[in-house]
Amino acid sequence: MSFCMAQVYNDRKRGINSGFAKFETFPIWNLPLNHPVNVAYEAATADIGDYNLEDAFHKEAYGVTAINYNRDVENFVIMRKIIEKIADKDDPLAKYKSPTDIGVNMAREGIIDDAVVRKASTQEILRRHFRYHREFVEGDTTHDTLERMKKIMEKIDVEPEDRLVVLPAREAAEDARRRKDAGMGYRGVFCGAAIEIDCADKVIITGKNSSLLHAESAAILNATKTIADVPDEIDVISRDVIESMIQLKRSMGLSGTSLDVKEILDAIAASAVIDINARKCRDVLGKLKGCEMHTTHLMDSGDESPLIQLGLNVTTDAKLPFPNADNK
Repeated sequence: MSFCMAQVYNDRKRGINSGFAKFETFPIWNLPLNHPVNVAYEAATADIGDYNLEDAFHKEAYGVTAINYNRDVENFVIMRKIIEKIADKDDPLAKYKSPTDIGVNMAREGIIDDAVVRKASTQEILRRHFRYHREFVEGDTTHDTLERMKKIMEKIDVEPEDRLVVLPAREAAEDARRRKDAGMGYRGVFCGAAIEIDCADKVIITGKNSSLLHAESAAILNATKTIADVPDEIDVISRDVIESMIQLKRSMGLSGTSLDVKEILDAIAASAVIDINARKCRDVLGKLKGCEMHTTHLMDSGDESPLIQLGLNVTTDAKLPFPNADNK
């Protein structure tokens, strides 16, 4: 608002009788304070400390409850004093009696299925929780942000585990730990990943890390096989191809030789030239767009970038991949 008021002030000094209005989507003024859509806005700005509240100015002027956010409400008194100095009582600017008056927002009228909107908003809040947790682990946000997110999630009574792919991913990591003698895990690190795909029904597909594949790579491979209806026992990529790629990484002096997501996608594409099942898996990759995915450990760019490019909504527990690290 400060920029707008500065522009209006300077316009009027030059004799231009300008005004302004704000087109903002969130918060939606005529939805309840703790509607998941409005709470999702708080989650999106938890790192800068924005929060929603009832617009007392609007309630006083019209007797109507309206939801706004703290910065606009806090600054409205200042804005109103500026308006009083640059506009007479018949000026349209003088008609603003609340910060909600300044906004143009018809978003509520576009909601035709409130249950769907509530569910989607709740999922976005959960994704934000994991995003901030990861940023905290990487040193990009503060503990205060995590505390704000905790209170935000309490408003709609959700826990991180309400994201359906979280527990399966964690269980996959624990299963890798239990099966370490069978070749699961890699150098004492046990990772899990899970993807929710939409076939005839919603199905959660998991993957775990090994000396051959990252957990995310295994999950992608398993998911495409399920979507393409390729039996689990069929090798879409031959072990010889995987071993050859691993040998190439060794010859390059790389310490980590198991295949990441980019490498497994390259292997699927190459195998598709001569193998019909690999071709089926390659051709259904587009169906992963919009699917929910969770991993237990921080990913490198070879895993994360392709997942984002495929359109998956990825979250992570952001555990550091240290050997024998506590998985709890």
